[in-house]
Amino acid sequence: MGKGIFTTISEKLTCLQVLNFMVLTGFMFNYMLRVNLTIAIVAMVEPTNKTMTIDNDTTTAHYHEYECYKPPAVSLIPDDNATSDATMKPPVAELEQTRFNWDEPTQNLILGCFFWGYVLTELPGGRMAELFGARRIFGYSMLIASIMTLATPLAANISHYAVVALRVVIGFTLGATWPAIQPMASKWIPPMDRSKFIANMMASSLGAALTMPMCGYLIAHLGWESVFYVTGTISIVWSILWFLLVFDSPAEHPRIADEERRFIENAIGTGTAKGKPPSVPWGKMLTSLPVWAIIITHAASVFGYFTVVNQLPTYMKNILGFNIKENGLLSSLPYFGKYFFAITTSYIADYLRKSGTLSTTAARKLFTGFAVGVPGLFMLSLVFFGCDRFWSVFFFTAALTINGAVTAGYLGNGLDIAPNFSGTIFGLANTLSSSGGYISTYMVGVFTNNNQTFNQWSKVFGVLAGTYTTGALMFLIFGSGDMQEWNNPKKETKEDPEAQQEMLPVRTKH
Repeated sequence: MGKGIFTTISEKLTCLQVLNFMVLTGFMFNYMLRVNLTIAIVAMVEPTNKTMTIDNDTTTAHYHEYECYKPPAVSLIPDDNATSDATMKPPVAELEQTRFNWDEPTQNLILGCFFWGYVLTELPGGRMAELFGARRIFGYSMLIASIMTLATPLAANISHYAVVALRVVIGFTLGATWPAIQPMASKWIPPMDRSKFIANMMASSLGAALTMPMCGYLIAHLGWESVFYVTGTISIVWSILWFLLVFDSPAEHPRIADEERRFIENAIGTGTAKGKPPSVPWGKMLTSLPVWAIIITHAASVFGYFTVVNQLPTYMKNILGFNIKENGLLSSLPYFGKYFFAITTSYIADYLRKSGTLSTTAARKLFTGFAVGVPGLFMLSLVFFGCDRFWSVFFFTAALTINGAVTAGYLGNGLDIAPNFSGTIFGLANTLSSSGGYISTYMVGVFTNNNQTFNQWSKVFGVLAGTYTTGALMFLIFGSGDMQEWNNPKKETKEDPEAQQEMLPVRTKH
């Protein structure tokens, strides 16, 4: 009999390589399910700033009046002496498709309601992963969210309330995914390599970067409904592969080589508990300044990120006047930058720590200050230059690119200070940040309702500048890279049978 496909894969790739690939693609598709609506909603609703007036004396049409972009008027009749096609015909019309009369508050309700469900499962998701394993928590969450995504066009044609309900369910399932990966990292990834592994979480930015132009193309050629059918189907296929290829620990993996398992377990050492996870020391955790440094800084960083993710396509269209395909491509640039910067800085951080050039505390503070503080300066710059197309694209791209360095900063810091409770810490941080995600969409809705002007958007940028700066200062003052003493509660004298099971001889691959 021939070898099975998974046996063949295990002979070509290590289990760590497979895990890294599946986590990377998992976060890509995770964010694909989240941000597909942010670009699709631009085509789902009746345009608010789109106008056309015809001057009967000159037979000239004026399209799309925007505050920060004035397209040239075009002639409605051919000119034999014209040198440019642009003066001979009006712009190409967008694809005719179903549109909904949703005002700005309704649109922002639809975008923001994702966080109603998301915030409910952040903390329990992290703890459930510590208790039951990230494989089931992450895998089933992605599978359910994928199925719900396929139903979005049907819900939109029923009512915007149906879309709200569906997005709440999608948020509820995906809320558990982010904190679930930290406990998996504590069992699979050696301490000095964890910045690089955590950088896989920034594949969410790569997912957003690929989703934006892909959705722009799908909308332009097939209609907005295709966005949900394509992204939902891709994620279902990934979910099936996840359950076939990924396991919670080296000891549970049926195809891991003896050498690889011993290497991982020896490198991890005693920082991570084996067997039954210890009880959470809530009192000490919630009074720990390093924990609160992570929570507050993450909330500030994600508040800025969610605001840009959810609102950039709308700003690009309503203020800067980019069409749907330009919008998708340009909106994707910050996310490409963020992902590649996350990878680069995580390798640099792990190198500096391994070589002894920087302590873990110094490395985390250096990269966090850079990744969260500098975007605040760029948001402030948008207050003054955001009405210029070039500078808007530049500052948005630069801000989110630099923010990718959080993978080398606070994002993996929970694994430094308390690997046994890293999922719980990240769940706490994401719970607060997810609340900020809804607040940001509500804020933009209030500022811009029937008033899509640069002056109103500059208020948004000012709030973001202050938020980023506050987060950076919080971690610089109170952050730490030292393992906290409450990470290892006093062990029971009675031997844990599950821990004993971990010590049984491993199977050697034949």
